[in-house]
Amino acid sequence: MNLIIRYIFSIACCFATLLSYSQEPKKIRIEYSGFTVKDSLTGPNIVTFVRSDQSQIHIVHEGIDMWCDKAIYYQNEDFIEAFSDVVMKQGDSINMTANYVEYSGITQLAFAAGDVILNEPQSTLTTDTLYFDRTKQQAYYKSKGKVVRDSSGTITSQIGRYYMNDSKYRFLKDVVLVNPEYTLKTNQLDFYSETGHAYMYGPSTIDGETSKIYCERGFYDTNNDTGYFIKNSKINYDNRLVEGDSLYFDRTKNFASATNNIKVTDTINKSIIKGHYAEVFRAKDSVFITKRALAITVQENDSLYIHADTLMVTGKPEHRITRAYFNAKLYKSDMSGKADSIHADHKSGLTQLINLKRLSTGDAFSIKRKPVIWNLGNQMTGDSIHLISDVVKEQLDSLKVFDNAFLISKDTLSDGFNQIKGQKLIGLFKDNELYNVDIIKNAEIIFYSRDDNDTLIGINKSKSGRINLQFDGSYKIVTLLNQIDGDIYPESQFPKNARKFRGFDWRGDEQPMSIEDLFSEDPPLNLPKIKGLAPFVKDEEFVDEALIKRIDSAGKKDKDSVNKAGRQIKKIIKTKDKKSKKDVSKKLNTPLINKKDN
Repeated sequence: MNLIIRYIFSIACCFATLLSYSQEPKKIRIEYSGFTVKDSLTGPNIVTFVRSDQSQIHIVHEGIDMWCDKAIYYQNEDFIEAFSDVVMKQGDSINMTANYVEYSGITQLAFAAGDVILNEPQSTLTTDTLYFDRTKQQAYYKSKGKVVRDSSGTITSQIGRYYMNDSKYRFLKDVVLVNPEYTLKTNQLDFYSETGHAYMYGPSTIDGETSKIYCERGFYDTNNDTGYFIKNSKINYDNRLVEGDSLYFDRTKNFASATNNIKVTDTINKSIIKGHYAEVFRAKDSVFITKRALAITVQENDSLYIHADTLMVTGKPEHRITRAYFNAKLYKSDMSGKADSIHADHKSGLTQLINLKRLSTGDAFSIKRKPVIWNLGNQMTGDSIHLISDVVKEQLDSLKVFDNAFLISKDTLSDGFNQIKGQKLIGLFKDNELYNVDIIKNAEIIFYSRDDNDTLIGINKSKSGRINLQFDGSYKIVTLLNQIDGDIYPESQFPKNARKFRGFDWRGDEQPMSIEDLFSEDPPLNLPKIKGLAPFVKDEEFVDEALIKRIDSAGKKDKDSVNKAGRQIKKIIKTKDKKSKKDVSKKLNTPLINKKDN
């Protein structure tokens, strides 16, 4: 051999310290039991350390400990390469293993490759390559990584960074969190390993067995399975789609709530509920909504709108029931109504308008004004009203008014009112228009009778066992059955004070004539201000100006040597465009690609 390679061999039974390298306290210190090799081809001041059978090589620097089977130390650059079963520890909290590690004592920047595993108290990170900046206390990967946290699940992403001082991960690009209960996907996820708190930025989804969540800004507590979402948020909950300015979700309780500009869509029953505060209980199949609550039953030709202080929808999808209570109103293009409470059974097509008894003072009860229905100029009131719809044809079928039924309509050419009252009223609809009415038991009528030229014949006031009223266009055909008494009186002979039955209550000014009218009696709406999440912080470059200055300084320690720390940066930016590489190379004042580095 031409003496190109010279060996210095020593065997030690205990660890020894390489004194020539430890005189400067801030330089890397190497403790070894094995042998060292100096190779003239690699240059002066470059030493190779090989482990003995008893123990690995131990490398110490500024609070970090590293063990490996083989190490190459570049004395002038204070730079080391570690090979095979590399273990790096920082204090009691950070433990990293890899097949290969580079570390600069000047920049305190480490590069690890090959089966990299980084353990911290709450999670484990695995990746192919990892960059570790001890000055900033950050770890960074850009070639896909996986983080496992027992209580949260597994998180994978193309790019990721770990902030050690905050116990925080920032995952970027193709982020997926897989938990036994759900899968979360997003563009950016800030995850705090100690608390299990996750912050989502950009289009994000959380898919579970019974729910699917979408948002563009949100928070999820992976420990307690609760979430808060504030931008374009929606929850798909067993064929119910819940949308709102802010949404809260509790997976363990099968509960969700929404605040401001809420929309709950029942895709099976073609119904929509709107309001400004809602609660959804999946286990109970119920939705509670208030603050200008509005229920919409979507029909092919004409939808039904119900408004009240509070709405509640309960029941399985095949049998939903809507309850509207306190100041309830309904509106269709050809019908409207009011009641203290409205109860709609979507399966049977039965809608009930009823009044609730309320305790006022002592043991006395007070009853609000009777339920009322308006249709084609007719006002119908009673103690309770039932509307029956044909659920197949999506049209009104019939109407029933129970107890104290009272039908009123204005006379077309005078200021008088046609009136029919009795124990019960039954009405029939055709094409959603009332065409036949029967007043049953104790029926009474006051009716302005006119001829074909609309000339008043007289005012009919009669009593009968039953009265039938049929609508033929603008005309009404009245038939008295089992008439008891009555007559037609000339208008001049019919006293004005006798032209209204007892209990007469014309409420035309209350009739909703549009959807907007449903809210005419509501108090002013004061919506709460939605509280935001932590402000979005744009992801900063791992290779920033401060790191470039550190690496540039490392290269100036020995101008005749290659800047090994610069080689580490070359690995980080190799996927960037050419312009970026040139800019960084210029700032480092050293070539990023050098034959001696290859």
